Amino acid sequence: MKITVLGSLGNIGKPLTLTLVQKGHSVTVISSNPKRQKDIEALGAAAAIGLIENVDFLTSAFTGADVVYAMIPPKNSVPDPMARHINLGNCLAQAIDQSGVKRVVYVSSYGAQLNKGTGLIVGHHHIENALNRLSGLETITHLRVTFIYYNLYAYVNMIKTTGVISANYGDDDRVVLVSPKDIAAASVEEIEANTTGKKIKYVASDERTCNEIARVLGKAIGKPDLKWVTITDEQMQNGMEANGVPAPVAARFVEMFGACHHGLLNEDYDLNKPENMGKIKLEDFAKEFAAAF
Repeated sequence: MKITVLGSLGNIGKPLTLTLVQKGHSVTVISSNPKRQKDIEALGAAAAIGLIENVDFLTSAFTGADVVYAMIPPKNSVPDPMARHINLGNCLAQAIDQSGVKRVVYVSSYGAQLNKGTGLIVGHHHIENALNRLSGLETITHLRVTFIYYNLYAYVNMIKTTGVISANYGDDDRVVLVSPKDIAAASVEEIEANTTGKKIKYVASDERTCNEIARVLGKAIGKPDLKWVTITDEQMQNGMEANGVPAPVAARFVEMFGACHHGLLNEDYDLNKPENMGKIKLEDFAKEFAAAF
């Protein structure tokens, strides 16, 4: 098959591209960074270098593809990451419509069924709906991924400076974790699946409480007594602002993490859990965390 991958060679895109090429597919990888071209071609894929917000470029890159694999690369340093996410999603939907592509796999998030109360995840809600409205698609699969392991790297400096993890979710709150490698594996499965219509598939690797996460990570880094404590929304907001995060952006994160604390993110996931969890467990990731620490 001819497959266009939107997402460059990130944590998901690289193993996805490598697997697809090894399986004999013709793969084109979209990247906004010209320096990525050699790396993409070294994997046996073709490179399409351009900006996601350029609808004409995207349309050209999608035209002729049997499947488009789409994700919106996060960029929280912009003044309004939500507006950016929704705008890029609209560009994506327009390009798909104009290109005539019939099958799309979109990397979404758990909680995307909700139109409010989940912070930045609301952007995925809007994009899922935009793609669902496209009349020319024969297949649209939304891969709703959970809390990606690498998000835990954000707590490295906090652990080093304060000796604890603290956020407005913690203690016995349940977090559904997922590895980028398991997302890539699930993506390959959906790309190759002979299905039609609209489909939602959850992708997860492990389920742990914040206390369990702290214990496993703490053991791996030589801090077996590491704790994960829950603080208030206000404390979380103030702490993020003190570290240079703009107030509106911090508020989105506080709302998103609060949705985890209150179990909102897990509600639909619990009703539609994947038949098979991913292979990469927390203990596996802890080795990578320790190496980065």
